[in-house]
Amino acid sequence: MRTKIHQKFSELFGNEGVWYTSAGRINIIGEHTDYNGGYVFPGAINVGILTEIRPNGTDSVKLFALDKNELAEFKLSQEALPEQFWARYIFGVCKEVLKRGGKVEGFDAVFAGDVPLGAGLSSSAALESTFAFALNDLFNDNSIEKFELAKIGQSTEHNYCGVKCGIMDQFASVFGKAGSIIRLNCKTGEYKYFPFNPVGYKLVLIDTCVKHSLADGAYNKRRESCERAAAAIRKNHPEVEFLSDAKRLWLDEVRSEISEEDFLRAEYVIGEVQRVLDVSDALERGDYETVGEMMYQTHFGLSRLYEVSCEELDFLNKLARKMDVTGSRVMGGGFGGCTINLVKEGLYDKFIAEARRQFTEKFGHAPKVYDVVISDGARKL
Repeated sequence: MRTKIHQKFSELFGNEGVWYTSAGRINIIGEHTDYNGGYVFPGAINVGILTEIRPNGTDSVKLFALDKNELAEFKLSQEALPEQFWARYIFGVCKEVLKRGGKVEGFDAVFAGDVPLGAGLSSSAALESTFAFALNDLFNDNSIEKFELAKIGQSTEHNYCGVKCGIMDQFASVFGKAGSIIRLNCKTGEYKYFPFNPVGYKLVLIDTCVKHSLADGAYNKRRESCERAAAAIRKNHPEVEFLSDAKRLWLDEVRSEISEEDFLRAEYVIGEVQRVLDVSDALERGDYETVGEMMYQTHFGLSRLYEVSCEELDFLNKLARKMDVTGSRVMGGGFGGCTINLVKEGLYDKFIAEARRQFTEKFGHAPKVYDVVISDGARKL
């Protein structure tokens, strides 16, 4: 990938640039809790975005997306969004840095990625984090704090790409550390690294190849459901700022005041916040069987209560349970993408073979399989 990027960079812009990268992410548990002020448990992984970039001494940004074979250009002073949707992620990062009083000058860049698109591995956060880190290093002497870089990516999604996402994806891309997953409290910003070394197990993603887009409103609708439920609970319990602050009993108190749909969404979130804490305790004991069981419970909640699963994901989850896979669940925003599976090494080959065979038989195409290595996040190379 690096050779191809540099060839294109030389062809378009001449000379050499500086190299930056950031990672996609997995999330062990804690799904749809980030925008509800709860806990998440992500880690950066060994796929991501790579760019070669160089200041050009103008007010213009020139970008080439190698994977799309497309060129985009915009001026830092312009307000209109770039025509190409992918360029809006970088445009947004530039604008958000400037909004915060940071410095951005014109630059040329060629980038590519090996994050599978639509698989729930957060290719967009990897793209935002790569460029946020690069702009901080090139133009701001790294004076912008890392947490602010994650917020710059999140604000880009909100203000330029139409997704009211939480902070998890960008946080994981910026803060990722090889061999560790990170428990983040999305309300307070407190975080703690947990060593993730499941000896005797493998972590593997099975991609349904069903593509989803979270900008179509389904994601935002669920966020609105959670906000309505939290508002109803807040009338009785003013200390509830986010849904994650609520107790299950408090949700039951307002059941007659909210829609059944809003109740189910809130029921899932309150349960998921507790599951993250249970997984924290299990990891400290090295108890990966409990981690796996919590993953199955999360899948049930995402499928039945939050309704962001699909037939293909449920099929893979049921197969995993049937074959005694330690843990399995839909990962990411949902509506397609991957299951994340914690599999004993002795069962791994059989499980992957059966998943490929049975899935292909049922849905007419093979799933993709990605082994996961927990890796470092955004950095200069």
